[in-house]
Amino acid sequence: MSKGWENWTTEEIAEFQADFLVWYQQEKRNLPWRYNHDPYRIWISEIMLQQTRVDTVIDYFYRFMEEFPTIKALAEAPEDKLLKVWEGLGYYSRARNIQAAAKQIMEEFDGDFPTTVETIRSLKGIGPYTAGAISSIAFEIPEPAIDGNVMRVVSRLFCIEEDIAKASSRGVFDEAMRAIISPTEPGDFNQAMMDLGSSICTPKSPQCESCPIQNYCQAYKENRQTAFPIKSKKQKPKDVYYVAGIIENNQQEFLLQQRPESGLLANLWLFPLEELSETRFKELQSQYAPEAWDLFSSSQVAEDSPEFFSEQAVIWQKKIIGEVKHVFSHLRWHILVFYGRSSTPLTLQGTWVKPNDFPKYVFPKPQQKMLEVFENNRTDDKD
Repeated sequence: MSKGWENWTTEEIAEFQADFLVWYQQEKRNLPWRYNHDPYRIWISEIMLQQTRVDTVIDYFYRFMEEFPTIKALAEAPEDKLLKVWEGLGYYSRARNIQAAAKQIMEEFDGDFPTTVETIRSLKGIGPYTAGAISSIAFEIPEPAIDGNVMRVVSRLFCIEEDIAKASSRGVFDEAMRAIISPTEPGDFNQAMMDLGSSICTPKSPQCESCPIQNYCQAYKENRQTAFPIKSKKQKPKDVYYVAGIIENNQQEFLLQQRPESGLLANLWLFPLEELSETRFKELQSQYAPEAWDLFSSSQVAEDSPEFFSEQAVIWQKKIIGEVKHVFSHLRWHILVFYGRSSTPLTLQGTWVKPNDFPKYVFPKPQQKMLEVFENNRTDDKD
């Protein structure tokens, strides 16, 4: 494998760093976690930015810092309060990990954020990328922060043909970054790489004419920009099928169920779900296709209403009020949403909650989507 960075002279590397950093100072994004070098703020922002767009993170970051301004406040916060602030960001294990790490900092580092790459890496939920970002931005340690954006930039810069989807390839990009990272301004250098990858050196149709390192880019010289990075296709998410029951009692309360303490969406609240086969899902989809009916009309409940959840004493409306789809990293949920009423106690485990109290419960995205479907139906029926 050719290592193009080994062909650069010391002078060329210095020139590259200078040109790149000048561009960054002129074009860097105005982001709230860049106002200072506080490792706590940098850490929280980097965890939030995993699998999430910058525009989405900004408001969450402000709210998080208002609720938990210090490591101590985060460590001592009730988990349900933390998850409520995190609600909607997804990947809730991230929130639980940062709280575990905050407690670790309080216990093992006397409340002070650790200052070396090794000690930062020892914190719960912090891997090589996050450790590199924190150590370089907060403490000016020349440690690479290698994410997808950075691998794309570097793969084009040196025409690296290693598959970025393979964990074994990370060492190649680490070696390349260590050869070119600024030893005096590593934090700005890493952030310049992030900004370049997100705004100019994009996956498709890179804006090479606007690129500040165009003159150094081997892929540009060879007109092979779109050939990089090399990335094998990841496995498609598995399809899983559910029916959801929005069940209301005579007190205008709705049944919510809490997920188990571990696993997907741990401890979060949803309307009752029942897993179905794909065949049964499609049968229900066809049999109870939505019609222009009043959501609460008694004429729509009949002997052929659907039966779910071990035939609970629920009178189900004879139509699907909506369909929800949600993609996790490894699963794709398909949910048919039904509305029903119950006037007798149910054997289903759960908690009856009035709509005004919904904000007290942490709802993941699938629940928010189901609730939106229901609210839209109620609004439509009132129009």
